[in-house]
Amino acid sequence: MRRIAVFAVMWLLCSTGAARAQVFTNVIPGVKTGGSANMKLLGHLTMDSVEKTADVTIEQELSRPYVYTAHRLTPSGVDAISIKDPTKPKIVWSWRIEDGMLHKGAGSLNPIYLKSKGRYYLTNAFQFATGGPNNDLGAVVWDVTGLPDSSKVREVARIYDKEHPGGFHESQAYKHSNGQSLLFTQAADLFANIYDIDKVAAGGDPAAWRVGRVPVPEQPNQPAGGGRSGYHDFYIQYDAANKRDVFYGAGAGGYTVYDVSDLSNPKLLTSVTGMSGVTRGHTFQVDPTGRYGVLETEYQYAPLRIVDLKPGLDGTVKTISRPIGAWNADWKDLAHNFAIRWPYVFTSAYEDGLQVFNMMDPTNPYTVGYYYTCECPHGVGAGGRGSVFSGAWGVEVRNADGLIALSDLTTGLWLLKMEGFDGWNGHQWGLPNNSSAIDWDNGPDGAPKAGKVS
Repeated sequence: MRRIAVFAVMWLLCSTGAARAQVFTNVIPGVKTGGSANMKLLGHLTMDSVEKTADVTIEQELSRPYVYTAHRLTPSGVDAISIKDPTKPKIVWSWRIEDGMLHKGAGSLNPIYLKSKGRYYLTNAFQFATGGPNNDLGAVVWDVTGLPDSSKVREVARIYDKEHPGGFHESQAYKHSNGQSLLFTQAADLFANIYDIDKVAAGGDPAAWRVGRVPVPEQPNQPAGGGRSGYHDFYIQYDAANKRDVFYGAGAGGYTVYDVSDLSNPKLLTSVTGMSGVTRGHTFQVDPTGRYGVLETEYQYAPLRIVDLKPGLDGTVKTISRPIGAWNADWKDLAHNFAIRWPYVFTSAYEDGLQVFNMMDPTNPYTVGYYYTCECPHGVGAGGRGSVFSGAWGVEVRNADGLIALSDLTTGLWLLKMEGFDGWNGHQWGLPNNSSAIDWDNGPDGAPKAGKVS
């Protein structure tokens, strides 16, 4: 009896310690749950059904506490979620496309927000398949300035690409050094489109909305058409040292870097090609200086690779072909999207939920925090199709206070904070204040103040 009592006390102490550390793994066989001791769950909002929650974005101003998530498949749409009280997130506006059940394909994928001339805009990329309506619809644009009053949200435009049907798989926003608020979109061809949000919101001739295109460099045996031979997604950042706007594209052949200071004449700076295990790029972002790139390619067991772009940007080599570092949460799985807040990389890692790693030494990245959100057995896959493509899809960070918003295909929206990370500004690290959080009022860090844009 004494041994049983001692065992019970030891079990209780161990259980209490585990609870304090929030580490509960394999409570259900094959399911990872809980998180690291430095990761705090603030709020969780379960969305309506399995496999429906795609990407996520978060407004950066504390006075506008809104997160947007894409509602994929049928019926496709988008949701605006108030996180004024992050412990009680609530949907304040929802939109679903008309005749939703007639549409085919992935549908809604990628919400993006922009600000220009005092107005706040939400865009969402769509990718509908043939056999249903809207195969040529790329994005819908709303004016969401009036939130939280949902009656004041209004649709201002739809962006179609009738010459290249198939929609926009991904999109990204950027405040150009010339003052334009821009939306970069993937296309079902060998380029990315660039739209001026003010021109889009003003209406008029849709042909005038597009202000540039970024081509995919020619690759050996490249197909003549688009589709998956084009870009998957991209990231745009200002290079203060060289005073230029730089586009980092992931797609056919690998990864490419363009100077897009002149939107009508993009110039190829370097590329990452011929890398072992990489035939197609998925995601490409860089540190605040633009020297170190983090790369994702979409297959099981693939780590996130880290490259030094300097030899390519200096012209020492034509293309970068070897990584200098690599990271994965679990070698059996796959990391998906990520947001860099140097030295941290916040990662939505499918089965492995939220993962945060430190890349201060890019040759030796290491995990500093995690929280499992998938609540799924290994290898089951979204919809039970037998893969690791289930769980955390997208992640974004609010720089003002360090709030982390993560979307999970199956379990919805998660709001978290990492201990010791109470916000981010590159200047605090002696770096340019560059990240995926755009300074819509002041423009890129280090850029000269732009004059009036015609």
